[in-house]
Amino acid sequence: METPKNELPITQEGLHEDDARSNEAPHDESGHTTDSEEARPPLPPRPERIDLLNEGNTFRASPSRPNLQSQATTALSLTDIAGQTNADAKDGFVAGIGRTLLGRGLRARASLSQLNSARASEAGDTASVRSFIPNSEEGQEENLFGEFANENDVQDHSENIEVLGLNEYPQDGIDDEFGEEFEHIEMLLQKWKAKRKHYLILSAAGKPIYTRHGDSGLVSSFIGIIQTIISFYQDADDVLTSFVAGDTKIVVLSKTPLYLVAISQLLESESQLRLQLDALYMQILSTLTLPALNNLFSIKPSTDLKRPLQGTETLLSTLADSFTKGSPTTLLSALECLKLRKSHRQVINNLLLKNRAEKLLYGLVAAGGRLVSVIRPKKHSLHPGDLHLLFNMIFEAGGVKAGGGESWIPVCLPGFNSSGYLYMYVSFLDLNDETGGLVTDDDTLKDGSAAIVLISADKESFFQLQEMRNNLVSQMQKSGSMKIMKEAIRKGRPSPTDIVPGTVLRHFIYKSKAHVQFAMSSYEPDFTSLTRHRRLISTYNSLHESVHSRNTQVKIHYGTSKSASGFAWVTPVFEFYCVAGPDANRNALSQSANKIRQWVQQEEERLFIIGGAVF
Repeated sequence: METPKNELPITQEGLHEDDARSNEAPHDESGHTTDSEEARPPLPPRPERIDLLNEGNTFRASPSRPNLQSQATTALSLTDIAGQTNADAKDGFVAGIGRTLLGRGLRARASLSQLNSARASEAGDTASVRSFIPNSEEGQEENLFGEFANENDVQDHSENIEVLGLNEYPQDGIDDEFGEEFEHIEMLLQKWKAKRKHYLILSAAGKPIYTRHGDSGLVSSFIGIIQTIISFYQDADDVLTSFVAGDTKIVVLSKTPLYLVAISQLLESESQLRLQLDALYMQILSTLTLPALNNLFSIKPSTDLKRPLQGTETLLSTLADSFTKGSPTTLLSALECLKLRKSHRQVINNLLLKNRAEKLLYGLVAAGGRLVSVIRPKKHSLHPGDLHLLFNMIFEAGGVKAGGGESWIPVCLPGFNSSGYLYMYVSFLDLNDETGGLVTDDDTLKDGSAAIVLISADKESFFQLQEMRNNLVSQMQKSGSMKIMKEAIRKGRPSPTDIVPGTVLRHFIYKSKAHVQFAMSSYEPDFTSLTRHRRLISTYNSLHESVHSRNTQVKIHYGTSKSASGFAWVTPVFEFYCVAGPDANRNALSQSANKIRQWVQQEEERLFIIGGAVF
């Protein structure tokens, strides 16, 4: 049979008989091609060989690589598919298809016709895929991620590292931190309950204002319980002051429109906790003033006071922490002074008077956290509570010192006048600097710095007070007062054995009622740790309560415990408290106390500020 003229000769190699027959167009009896519509155009030429569809040809492996076959497996392997070099340029598009599909010039080797055969599944299991780097030597295999499979050094190194054993994702944190992510909120509540002491401040409407530990969300349920109990007593025309639950003492101070609550498991009496709450209330007034506080709640009883007090939480917290650690200042409602000779203190007083600014109301010189000198009007004196607030703000909170050594602060002194503001100029001096320069390092210890505090009722008096400070510091440098203060701080407080050699006393506190000041011995060496210091203050709390209880007329009290013995002595002139070992003899203890009293009376003008600089 002759090939039609419109058909090009086609090599039958690699074509099925059915394919060859299907390429023949139907003819009529006359030998012409039949088409219901029109004659079909000639088919385009086909390549001589299409290896991808060529069933008759055998697989041609690369001469440098063996044709590897594997048994049936479900694992993915990268066995060899050799790149077939085709001399004919017509085969170029086949290699291009392979590169497009596999990215490295890979070609399928199994015939597509096998998919229709009964052995298709066997062929699919035994056939595998392998990649190699073109123009590379045999044995350099490449996986799908572009890494060489035969780099044994990397594999050997990775065998020593656990899978995902390194902190590759810093956002996930370390194991312990991430474990806390799932810590139940009740665990936080248990930690909150484990605290030995809490201070809570709430409004009359039950809004939480301040809590020393936790936040308002954590303590809101407790605030609600306290508010309910207070309201219950108010409905009965009674005032709730305190109650006890087990070994926990709860004291409530009502300062309409605020309620202040202390919850303590420490050895403190109701009156002592009430003094602490009153100090916290005065701290709030020093920020807002009493008229401003009342005005806020008269307009809106449900006012959220946290916003007006924002930024002053540090002052409340440092004050609360000083109570928890143990504060003789709060216990005795008195202030401690730096021990100086009378003549040295008088020089500082005279310099204060000589350089006094016209708008000055009060002036203080403090060093090492203790008072050195005071300048005041003749008919006015600073309340001990106001002085305590000032010292807490200046030396404990740290915010004033962080201002760069020189600050101008509006402040209300509730003991002086709770209705308005005064304006305070504070300058920190570095005693380690011979020139008396400003403190520029926030880490300077309290005992290594001095502060000059000048207070005025005029908010425009900053430059007057600054000039007074400059003149005062210059003349204190010339007179040697700066060196004297530095030396007094270096000496520190005396120990009981410095005063009474061989005494059994370990620590004492002496309060002068007339001057509202106290002196005490050094905490070293027995009471420098936080725990021992707290136990010492708890002992003093117990002694103080014993001689100041309402129903007692005791003036001398002696008590002993497993680890200490204490002695309290109260007269119209002074109060004296001391602590000794548990085996201390009562007579020896009382004799030592009397000798220390005599020493204090002899050193009174050095230990206390008597009169001060008055104008």
